[in-house]
Amino acid sequence: MGDDRKVARVLLDRQGRTYAEEAGITLADRPAPLYQLLVLATLLSTRIRARVAVAAARELFGAGYRTPQAMEAASWQDRVDALGRGHYRRYDERTSTMLGTGARLCLDRWRGDLRRLHRDAGDEPAALRRLLTEFPGIGPTGADIFLREAQVVWTGLRPYADRRALAGAKRLGLPGSAERLAGLVGPTDFGRLASALVRVALGEESAGEVTRAAAG
Repeated sequence: MGDDRKVARVLLDRQGRTYAEEAGITLADRPAPLYQLLVLATLLSTRIRARVAVAAARELFGAGYRTPQAMEAASWQDRVDALGRGHYRRYDERTSTMLGTGARLCLDRWRGDLRRLHRDAGDEPAALRRLLTEFPGIGPTGADIFLREAQVVWTGLRPYADRRALAGAKRLGLPGSAERLAGLVGPTDFGRLASALVRVALGEESAGEVTRAAAG
């Protein structure tokens, strides 16, 4: 367990930012940042590099589309242009449509406040996934991304480790369950650890380099 804790600490030191932080989202249990996380999860759900999805999210937010009201009010072409500036080009037109439709659903169903979705589902992952996958572009993978990042502020979800996070843990020789992984770090660090494990699974971080640094 001591060696596993050291691996986890090295990983956090090297890759300690969540994807939300990388996208410029100051995550809090408030309507705007939760909506921004939904946008990021939508972008990360396609078969495109995570860094491109993050760059596209930053472009959308930089253009002012930080709320469902602003996203819906933007023209379809404005959204396409922002996605293009982030080099999110293969899926830009379809994604622009999904973001507009999703913004309208957020406003109609949840009055622009995803805390209402959380209150409806509680901290039950299956219920949260079911509601999240009603948004266009959010499938099971997108719901997992959202919940993995949201556990930073929806603390009742902790510890939440999706398939990709567990795959990263396997590459590092770490425990294969969220509960055992949670024993390696403090509660407030688990969301960051889960994101860092995903980076290992996606090849953004070298499992070998992390384990060698931990052994040194």
